[in-house]
Amino acid sequence: MNDNKTFTVVTLGCKLNYAESATIARDLIQKGYQKAGASAGAGITIINTCSVTEHADKKSRQAVRKALRINPKTQIIVTGCSAQLRAESLRMIPGVGAILGTDYRHCVAQVAGDPDYRPQLTGNGMPGNVFFPAWSAGEDNRDRTRSFLKVQDGCDYCCTYCTVPLARGRSRNIPIEQVVQQAQEIAARGVKEIVLTGVNTGDFGKTTGESFADLLRNLSLVQGIERYRISSIEPNLLTEEIIEMTAAMKCFLPHFHIPLQSGSSRILRKMGRRYDPGLFAARVRFIRSLMPHAFIGVDVIAGFPGETEDDFKETHDLLSELKPSFLHVFPFSSRPGTPAALLPVWERVREGIITERTRMLGQLSDRLHGEFIEANKGRKEEVLFEGKTGSGKMHGYTRNYIRVERPYNRSLINTVVEIILD
Repeated sequence: MNDNKTFTVVTLGCKLNYAESATIARDLIQKGYQKAGASAGAGITIINTCSVTEHADKKSRQAVRKALRINPKTQIIVTGCSAQLRAESLRMIPGVGAILGTDYRHCVAQVAGDPDYRPQLTGNGMPGNVFFPAWSAGEDNRDRTRSFLKVQDGCDYCCTYCTVPLARGRSRNIPIEQVVQQAQEIAARGVKEIVLTGVNTGDFGKTTGESFADLLRNLSLVQGIERYRISSIEPNLLTEEIIEMTAAMKCFLPHFHIPLQSGSSRILRKMGRRYDPGLFAARVRFIRSLMPHAFIGVDVIAGFPGETEDDFKETHDLLSELKPSFLHVFPFSSRPGTPAALLPVWERVREGIITERTRMLGQLSDRLHGEFIEANKGRKEEVLFEGKTGSGKMHGYTRNYIRVERPYNRSLINTVVEIILD
């Protein structure tokens, strides 16, 4: 073990990773370690990786190499999804130390030299059904006002293109009572906004016999937390009850992130998704009927094997009609170990076509987001100001996720301010 008891954490990927990285850092600090910047010669560099796409795996490897260039003497510990699924490619990088998986307590034990800790794995080496609580709260920025709170982990859906269930294991969660306790601890630190995150967030309650709606009701009673955002939630799990609760209770923000992936029923079936375009459209329309100015972000994949021009047109037409606020566009990436990787070669969409469809969806996203911003001009909105920008202004987000900048006023940081959007 490195005698230099300083560490730095590099995080790639989703909000869940950020929550877990923050918890790794807190646990190490409690064990007597000191956090340092990447360029400050930290004795230990922990890299929390992502493997959602081939590009994410590549970025994870690049992050390892960059950390070694900055600080050749640091001890590299790689954790997260890419470490779980692509250990062999990471081991090929000279200078890499321990390669761990998605059990963050294993990471803490490795750094702190706990020889008795054993990661909880299933027979095939995948994560078990143990849930490791995690949340962030201002660790990297004293003005930070938003926390990522992990409420769920793992996924039972096994979509044909996705490796996340392989990396994260089965769907699981802790009881509502424990989540509420964590929210109370976050509130005690002065944080005003919590983002609820997980692998399949809406599946909360699978292991405790509770429901995501039950969780929301209980969290709404936590004193000190003024705003909750719900991270990505599947259309089939975004019930009318959850939408109505969001519309009725001010603490739940009109901000939805809903995966579509394809507007073609045929492609959705090939993907193994649990809804059809009609259900997705119904959810979006119901949101708009109750919250006309809600932000709706949508995930969409371009170029899934077998996607024809007609399939793509169905996707493009549906999104043009529903007018979400923003599109997160992903070119299809074949992931080893998934059923989609085994589809016949003749079904694969040519790279040039994938690139063009990605470009067209990106162009559509730009237009839709511009229309969303324009439709909100002149409206009164509430902004939670978070901190100072590089240009010296203060920034924050409205309830419906519009970024706002105003002249810096320290007294307004971490307060909710009503403004007129311009």
